[in-house]
Amino acid sequence: MYNPIINKYADVLVNYSTKVTKGDLVIIYARGYEAQPLVKEIYKLCLMNGANPIVRTSMDELAETFIKYASDEQLNYIDEMSKIEVEKADVMIFIGAPSNIKNMANADTSKLAKRSKASKPILAKRLERSACGDMRWVIADYPTNALAQEASMSLEEYSEFLINSCYLDLDNPTQKWIEIEQEQKRIADILNKTTKLRIKGDKTDITFSTEGRTWVPCSGNMNFPDGEIFTSPVENSANGKIYFDFPQNYHGSTSKEVYLTLENGKVVEASAEFGDDFLQSMLNMDEGSRFVGEIAIGTNERIQNVTGNILFDEKIGGSIHMALGSSYPEAGGKNQSGLHWDMIKNMKNNGEIYADDKLIYKDGKFII
Repeated sequence: MYNPIINKYADVLVNYSTKVTKGDLVIIYARGYEAQPLVKEIYKLCLMNGANPIVRTSMDELAETFIKYASDEQLNYIDEMSKIEVEKADVMIFIGAPSNIKNMANADTSKLAKRSKASKPILAKRLERSACGDMRWVIADYPTNALAQEASMSLEEYSEFLINSCYLDLDNPTQKWIEIEQEQKRIADILNKTTKLRIKGDKTDITFSTEGRTWVPCSGNMNFPDGEIFTSPVENSANGKIYFDFPQNYHGSTSKEVYLTLENGKVVEASAEFGDDFLQSMLNMDEGSRFVGEIAIGTNERIQNVTGNILFDEKIGGSIHMALGSSYPEAGGKNQSGLHWDMIKNMKNNGEIYADDKLIYKDGKFII
């Protein structure tokens, strides 16, 4: 990525997504050394805004080493610094630039589950503070060969894809995201007047109660790129069957052709043609991992193909995704889990969504 794009990228993340202001404690988490140009520009803009930025860096290999060698006691240990940071930070900016996204593919799934369960309070605190406006955060990526290879692209192609998905090709990407926010809000306002959602499609017919819950429009405030409208359904309300035709990636592992049956909110049957053992281990992580934490509709028309990167794939225009595990407090969700696995479904071929029995979405498009 060349300097003008990096400058625009950093400006959106600092001044639009997280609205960094004077006195803010900003923690910039950088995964991978290749993101240095973007991290440096973010750091500079935070200083120029009068904030107090701190940079935390990590290497892909450390997570692999930890899961391989950590004892149960170490898997369950959460350091005090991580607790302090999530309690005190005004802003968190996460930048991913992985050199190998498959380094955890063969990790011990039981140890991964234990670590995720132990980390649950950290995630819950971040979501809680975010929901009440005490902390802003955003997740973004920097193009690397690893991400490009997973998407079956060259590095140049993937960089152009990222730039296009984020509207960084425009002179004023912030203005575009403001326009997107207005349209997302219009749809969310309509959905917030309804109490029941039904999704129909290939091998799929499932209903959720959204009574008392809030539909949240997403336009670059927590994820970048963005483009989705989500809620956390009533925890015991999901009933029916759902089939996920896209590959479902989580922590470097993949499950394909996932088919779930839910009763009273809980997954009671689950299978995958590929990666079934991994699917079962994640579902059995903890008491909340079989419940639905999120249901969302992807709206970014500049993202059309699966890349293996959930930051982009869950935003695919013409798709929906359902997350198993932890829910979002700002949407009214109450489910807690160490898991939050977004599973994506193509809705472009005979997919339908009904709100209070009224057809609002067909073949990948809203009709309201």
